[in-house]
Amino acid sequence: MAELNYHHLRYFQVVAHEGNLTRAAVRLNVSQSAVSTQIRHLEHALGQPLFERRGRAMYLTEAGRIARDHADAIFATGRELVATLRQSGRQRHALRVGALATLSRNFQLVFLRTILRRPDVEVILRSGSAAELFSALGALHIDLVLTNQPPPSDALTPFIVHRLDEQPVGLIGVPALCPPGLSLTARLVGAPLVLPTRASGLRMGVDALFDRLDVTPQIAAEVDDMAMMRLLAREGVGLAVMPPIVVRDELASGSLVEIAELPNLSESFFGVTVERRFANPLLADLLRQR
Repeated sequence: MAELNYHHLRYFQVVAHEGNLTRAAVRLNVSQSAVSTQIRHLEHALGQPLFERRGRAMYLTEAGRIARDHADAIFATGRELVATLRQSGRQRHALRVGALATLSRNFQLVFLRTILRRPDVEVILRSGSAAELFSALGALHIDLVLTNQPPPSDALTPFIVHRLDEQPVGLIGVPALCPPGLSLTARLVGAPLVLPTRASGLRMGVDALFDRLDVTPQIAAEVDDMAMMRLLAREGVGLAVMPPIVVRDELASGSLVEIAELPNLSESFFGVTVERRFANPLLADLLRQR
């Protein structure tokens, strides 16, 4: 069997992502005919058509989609190799961390604090949606994803999920909304509430609690961003259902009060990694502290 020509594979990868020969040729700085020739050579070597041509557009066949996924993994591994070996002689080492955009900033700071203080480490932080971050992790562009939404168990990429922390969930608000001596049920019906959105796992537990207590809540806001929930609680919009770590500073200063801990409710925080041939050695130190 002939060895795979990685030059042909690189041309194919660009066309696969551009979906157009002209754009691919511009990106590769070669002629369109040169790109077509390289694609034909690769198709001949693999024994499969990789594209279905419809006018000027190039659509991947099933074999083409498989080849594209392998090409992405191959070239990502190459970039990882170069980055790993180049930084071996550097004084500062990079750790690339992605965090869900809605995740508590306080949790991120607490978790990363020890490594942020190391003079030999440069931490590169990136926020985004779960889809964006897990895609970047699978492509080896980042080392770790911090999230409260672990990837689905049927994900194609072999993600490794590390449970980092589990925080109890409280009912938190400004002192004016937290008079002493009331039962939990009275608090839940007596003040407007700031709740996580229905898409979150935490909200499912909150709704189950309402059902057990036969409570119909007065909802002031439904929020998927812990930073915004923190601001609404500080503004006195309502009692917020969230982990105390989100408003740690406000609780310490007394501007907010945790008036009740909600029974059997907690928020889990995860660190997600992926199997790598050249694992970032900083990850072991960071995950060991959990």
